[in-house]
Amino acid sequence: MVVAQRLRSSYVVINSERCKGCRLCIHACPKGILALAPHINEKGYLPATILAGKADECTGCAVCAMMCPDAAITVYRHEEAPSHSIS
Repeated sequence: MVVAQRLRSSYVVINSERCKGCRLCIHACPKGILALAPHINEKGYLPATILAGKADECTGCAVCAMMCPDAAITVYRHEEAPSHSIS
Protein backbone atom coordinates (compact mmCIF):
# COMPACT_ATOMS: atom_id res chain seq x y z
CA MET A 1 0.00 0.00 0.00
CA VAL A 2 1.30 3.45 -0.89
CA VAL A 3 0.31 6.49 1.13
CA ALA A 4 0.35 9.80 -0.71
CA GLN A 5 -0.79 13.23 0.33
CA ARG A 6 -0.99 16.57 -1.44
CA LEU A 7 1.10 19.12 0.42
CA ARG A 8 1.06 22.70 -0.88
CA SER A 9 3.42 22.48 -3.85
CA SER A 10 4.96 19.16 -2.76
CA TYR A 11 3.93 15.53 -2.73
CA VAL A 12 5.23 13.12 -0.12
CA VAL A 13 4.79 9.46 -0.98
CA ILE A 14 5.46 6.78 1.62
CA ASN A 15 5.55 3.17 0.45
CA SER A 16 4.14 1.65 3.62
CA GLU A 17 4.91 -1.91 2.53
CA ARG A 18 8.61 -1.07 2.17
CA CYS A 19 8.81 0.85 5.48
CA LYS A 20 10.22 -0.99 8.52
CA GLY A 21 9.10 1.64 11.04
CA CYS A 22 12.64 2.60 12.09
CA ARG A 23 11.43 6.13 13.00
CA LEU A 24 14.48 7.86 11.48
CA CYS A 25 12.22 10.00 9.28
CA ILE A 26 10.01 10.88 12.25
CA HIS A 27 12.97 12.15 14.27
CA ALA A 28 14.50 13.96 11.27
CA CYS A 29 11.39 15.88 10.19
CA PRO A 30 11.88 19.53 11.23
CA LYS A 31 8.12 20.15 11.25
CA GLY A 32 7.12 16.99 13.16
CA ILE A 33 4.50 15.90 10.64
CA LEU A 34 5.38 12.19 10.56
CA ALA A 35 4.31 9.41 12.93
CA LEU A 36 3.84 5.66 12.93
CA ALA A 37 0.63 4.44 11.31
CA PRO A 38 -1.94 2.57 13.40
CA HIS A 39 -1.88 -0.41 11.00
CA ILE A 40 0.69 -3.13 10.45
CA ASN A 41 2.11 -3.72 6.97
CA GLU A 42 2.68 -7.09 5.28
CA LYS A 43 6.09 -7.45 6.94
CA GLY A 44 4.65 -6.91 10.42
CA TYR A 45 5.92 -3.35 10.96
CA LEU A 46 4.11 -0.13 11.83
CA PRO A 47 5.01 2.09 8.84
CA ALA A 48 5.50 5.84 8.88
CA THR A 49 2.64 8.06 7.83
CA ILE A 50 1.82 11.76 7.57
CA LEU A 51 -0.24 13.21 10.41
CA ALA A 52 -3.54 14.39 8.95
CA GLY A 53 -3.71 17.69 10.82
CA LYS A 54 -0.12 18.64 10.05
CA ALA A 55 0.16 17.81 6.34
CA ASP A 56 -0.01 21.49 5.34
CA GLU A 57 3.08 22.28 7.42
CA CYS A 58 5.37 20.22 5.16
CA THR A 59 7.91 22.35 3.30
CA GLY A 60 9.10 19.60 0.95
CA CYS A 61 12.63 19.69 2.40
CA ALA A 62 13.04 15.92 1.75
CA VAL A 63 15.04 15.28 4.93
CA CYS A 64 12.68 12.37 5.65
CA ALA A 65 13.50 10.77 2.30
CA MET A 66 17.24 11.27 2.80
CA MET A 67 17.12 9.59 6.22
CA CYS A 68 15.09 6.57 5.08
CA PRO A 69 17.42 3.54 4.87
CA ASP A 70 14.83 1.57 2.90
CA ALA A 71 14.09 4.25 0.28
CA ALA A 72 10.41 4.10 1.23
CA ILE A 73 9.85 7.87 1.03
CA THR A 74 9.82 10.04 -2.06
CA VAL A 75 9.25 13.79 -2.09
CA TYR A 76 8.08 15.47 -5.27
CA ARG A 77 8.42 19.24 -5.51
CA HIS A 78 6.53 21.28 -8.06
CA GLU A 79 8.02 24.71 -8.48
CA GLU A 80 6.29 27.39 -10.42
CA ALA A 81 8.01 28.53 -13.59
CA PRO A 82 9.28 32.09 -13.28
CA SER A 83 7.14 34.58 -15.12
CA HIS A 84 8.98 36.59 -17.76
CA SER A 85 7.68 39.89 -18.95
CA ILE A 86 8.34 40.78 -22.55
CA SER A 87 9.17 44.42 -23.07
